[in-house]
Amino acid sequence: MILHGYFRSTASWRVRIALGLKGLPADQVFHHLRRGEQRAPAFLAINPQGLLPALALDDGRVLTQSLAIVEYLDEIHPQPPLLPADPFAKAQVRAVAQAIACDIHPVQNLKVLARLRELGLDETAVQGWAAGVIEEGLDAVDKLLAGQSGRFAFGDAPGLADLVLVPQLGNARRFGVPLRWSRLTDIEAACLELDAFKSAVPSAQPDAE
Repeated sequence: MILHGYFRSTASWRVRIALGLKGLPADQVFHHLRRGEQRAPAFLAINPQGLLPALALDDGRVLTQSLAIVEYLDEIHPQPPLLPADPFAKAQVRAVAQAIACDIHPVQNLKVLARLRELGLDETAVQGWAAGVIEEGLDAVDKLLAGQSGRFAFGDAPGLADLVLVPQLGNARRFGVPLRWSRLTDIEAACLELDAFKSAVPSAQPDAE
């Protein structure tokens, strides 16, 4: 498989963790987001959205959108599972993952931030707006996990929620958000004891700057 990504892309980070947890090898091809390489015709032929990541399978087919990629990997390589078998518990995990991936993360997308600048917001306002959305969103995630026990988001094994949460906490730091949620940072610490999480961090990637 070939993972098209970028070291600082939080969505690519999620897929790197999933591949690590599953023990699946993938070659990495890097597209520098700040240089606009994701909008090059060659990459748009792979993913017309011009977004990272994209996963090219061994047979040449391509998957996009990080959560879709992760769930595909979980279905074709079910061990270790990233989602519980119980339908209600599975929906709870997906809800937390989507709260981050769909409601918090997109507002830090370079395209969104660039649009805010085009609309006349200065850099302080742009960064402050993004940080505010992160803080509000993580407040909600912290409450969604309040009834859960174990070292990870849902129990004593990492899963879908964890591999979405850890990159978002990394993003929160980049935007200067104080991490005042002890439950969330405890989950992050437990995750970062595992090789799959440690090897996926941006600073460990070959294209890191």
